Formats: sequence, C-alpha cells, structure tokens
Amino acid sequence: MLHDHDSVCSRFGAEPAPVDGTEILGLAENFSSVVFPINGLRQPAEDGACGWFVWSSEELSDDPDLFVPTPVGHLVTVCPSVLPYLALPPGWRFLIGPGYEDVWYDEQLLHGS
Repeated sequence: MLHDHDSVCSRFGAEPAPVDGTEILGLAENFSSVVFPINGLRQPAEDGACGWFVWSSEELSDDPDLFVPTPVGHLVTVCPSVLPYLALPPGWRFLIGPGYEDVWYDEQLLHGS
C-alpha cells in the first residue's frame, strides 16, 4: 500500500517494516496536514495497532486522549506525504515540513519510555 517506502528506508539505513491500509495507528485528534511540522514515531506494535503515532505541531501534548485509533488508509486522502515514512520499523521517528525532512532512530521508543 505504501509507495516509495523502500527509498525512505534505504536512505536512512532502515529495514522496511511496511504497514497496510487496514492497520491502526494513533492520529492526533487535532491533526492537520497543513500545520507543520508533522511528526511521527513508531513504537512496537501492540493490541492490534501498528505502533505509529502521528501529530502536527511543535510540541507533543500530554493529553491522554490526544490520539484517536485511525486506519492507516485514512492518511491516503488526508496526508499522503507521510505514507512513505510509515514503512520505517519500530524505534524510528520523522519530522517533516515544506522543504524539510528529519528522520532518526530513537532506541527509547522500544523500551516504553
């Protein structure tokens, strides 16, 4: 389902772990594809979710109800620019905006910190 995931993963030396459109991710309740930066982080899959959490803002709110379970396929129409990044495996993060891209590995994501 995700196009171009191999190029994102290969550019950053990550083994692709793509998701499909039926998997569930956490999408911020107030997510907007025109509010930057757009952030994503992937924790290990749990309870039927693929581990991805995506939000749009500088800061991550500590609101426990911030993320809404959302099928990955919803992003095809809402924000297709994030789709290639969703092939990054657990432990990876991204931050994107117009003309800007930052992708990095964060081992802390694997330890539930």
